[in-house]
Amino acid sequence: MTVPPRGDDRPLPAAPPGGSMTAWAQPEYTDVAEVRGPLLVVRRVRGVGWDEFATIRIAGPGGRHPGAAPARHGLVLEVDGDLAVVQVLEGTSGIDPAATRVEFSGSPLRVPVGQEWLGRMCNGRGEPADGGPPISGDAAMPVAGFPINPSARQPPEEPVLTGVSAIDALTTLVRGQKLPVFSVAGLPHLELAAQVAAQASAGGEPFSVIFAAMGLTHADAAMVRAVLEERSAAGELVLLLNLADAPVIERILTPRVALTVAEDLAFRLGRHVLVVMADMTSYCEALREVSAARGEIPARRAYPGYLYSDLASLYERCGRIRGLPGSLTLLPVLTMPAGDITHPVPDLTGYITEGQVVLSPELHARGIYPPVDALSSLSRLMRRGAGPGRTRSDHLDVAAQTLAALASARRARELAELIGSGALSESDRRYQELERAFETGLVNQGRTENRTLEETLRRAWQVLGVLPRRELSMLSAEALDAYYPDGAAPAAPASAASPDKVGQ
Repeated sequence: MTVPPRGDDRPLPAAPPGGSMTAWAQPEYTDVAEVRGPLLVVRRVRGVGWDEFATIRIAGPGGRHPGAAPARHGLVLEVDGDLAVVQVLEGTSGIDPAATRVEFSGSPLRVPVGQEWLGRMCNGRGEPADGGPPISGDAAMPVAGFPINPSARQPPEEPVLTGVSAIDALTTLVRGQKLPVFSVAGLPHLELAAQVAAQASAGGEPFSVIFAAMGLTHADAAMVRAVLEERSAAGELVLLLNLADAPVIERILTPRVALTVAEDLAFRLGRHVLVVMADMTSYCEALREVSAARGEIPARRAYPGYLYSDLASLYERCGRIRGLPGSLTLLPVLTMPAGDITHPVPDLTGYITEGQVVLSPELHARGIYPPVDALSSLSRLMRRGAGPGRTRSDHLDVAAQTLAALASARRARELAELIGSGALSESDRRYQELERAFETGLVNQGRTENRTLEETLRRAWQVLGVLPRRELSMLSAEALDAYYPDGAAPAAPASAASPDKVGQ
């Protein structure tokens, strides 16, 4: 691409003594050297810094006077000497480098924050998409956020109940945790994310949800709006919708705007906030596209080498801070290309986050919703947010016993494939029956069904009731006496039980 001649040869003003260029009124730069994908390259700049906000004024249709068309906005990605690379949030289509002026603000991009966001629907840049007025908060915060001092972090505790049995029973979400959902294209991960956003609660304490959608089709966006309509009308939801036909740069900005609003609601206003971000794979692909436009050397699968640190800069913004009542909990949703869990996006996400909820194509094919693979899923902080004083005294033991029984059921299924189901012992057949009861009685639920924790644990006990009491060795006698369903499963014949189980 050839570099056009300068459009303005005025001398640049000198910086004030002992100060920076931003102390003066900001000049407009007209030397746009290049338009490269979503980027502008501006020459002869001075006093411009990384992540600085910029206003781009372009000529109107058929005109040559910058300012005739609506202004566009951008962020400085890179500064090298007197060159600045600016990513344009609204895209670069229709920009004539010879008739474009760029003004740098001298500060990073900021968004207004406050309770005015609650109940609003916006595009990925935070601009109203619901016909309402622009959002004007009582403060403005940079979208890049501020890192939390590790010494000020409070360990996550207390649950966030989602109303989804497969999550609440076995992979309990904890306030301040980051728990991703790993899915595959074609599975109902977006429906699950919307259901969690519509149903989640913090036990009656002030609670808000921010749903940041990235790369959605118009049909998916309509579905999300319909599911979350009631929560939005109640003033408990912020909805940021980045559509697939929006500029790719907006997709990079969407999670940052969502987390900036969430940080204010959580750490300044004292609310418990759940941020749902779907789909993070779309975000990473947008990051890869911008990296390619910048001419950066690609790393694994052509993603930029800084993908890990970029994801960490988002995920690590959640948590709890000592002395502050609020919390910020994160539920990122991502699709694994070709179901490959070693793909860079799920692989790096797994390093940063505290567990995962994995969706199974096999369960989906059998009509189970949500198709959560319990044995592949894990919440590393569940023990901090469940159990006595938090959910129910038997919760952790029920979860451990259920997972152990499912592992035995899987071994029985694999054995049946080798020797035939007719050769299985009575105990193995019981475990196979438990697996079917688990899928249909506990995991499977309606897409608008909001189950209480008591109902979820009741169903879990019904599933465990398929086994005789002596098989439930991870549950206390007190819990068995209190919750084991009467007449659920007769004792298996002694001849069918393994020798080490007889007499237990």
